[in-house]
Amino acid sequence: MTVPTRGPEEGTLKEMNIRGTTILAVRHRGKVTVAGDGQVTLDTTVMKHGARKVRRLYHNQVIVGFAGATADAFTLFDRFDQKLEQYKGNLLRAAVELTKDWRTDRVLRHLEALMIAVSRESFLIISGNGDVIESDDNVMAIGSGGPYALAAARAMVRYSELTATEIARESVKIASEICIYTNDHITVEEIDLEDELTDKPLRDKEKG
Repeated sequence: MTVPTRGPEEGTLKEMNIRGTTILAVRHRGKVTVAGDGQVTLDTTVMKHGARKVRRLYHNQVIVGFAGATADAFTLFDRFDQKLEQYKGNLLRAAVELTKDWRTDRVLRHLEALMIAVSRESFLIISGNGDVIESDDNVMAIGSGGPYALAAARAMVRYSELTATEIARESVKIASEICIYTNDHITVEEIDLEDELTDKPLRDKEKG
């Protein structure tokens, strides 16, 4: 996302970029986990180290991770939570309806962002272009560090004995070592797919 600001010469504008992040989701061995870093970067300045970009919605049954500006995140989280309430936790239906609003609403259509949203049944990437994408496998990632985290997670799923949460945390940490817009202040949320009674939040925040 870009924010117009006054440049050094009077009467000119330059664009300050609110840059990337890393959000990763892993579904593995009876659990689904979403992990995200905490860095907020404005142009060439790190503005915040511990932003929370991964949250639970709809009575802790849905986990959402967001890549974009913080103000946009709060707007979309609130609207998405309303859609989930309206459609009684049906994540796929709520995601489709959100993207309709995202494209047509006068406020939402200006937001540039990507979201990952997971539940027991669904495993989705949602974009402001109207896309609702189901992953081909059990790993997906968004943000500037997404490709690095995705590659690391796929390798760990195939060749390690780690849990979904361990894979997600370690993969985002690897991304933070490569992507300058990602740090190792990692927030993790998990759903136990084998627990039919409750979804207890796992608020695991790691500081490097």
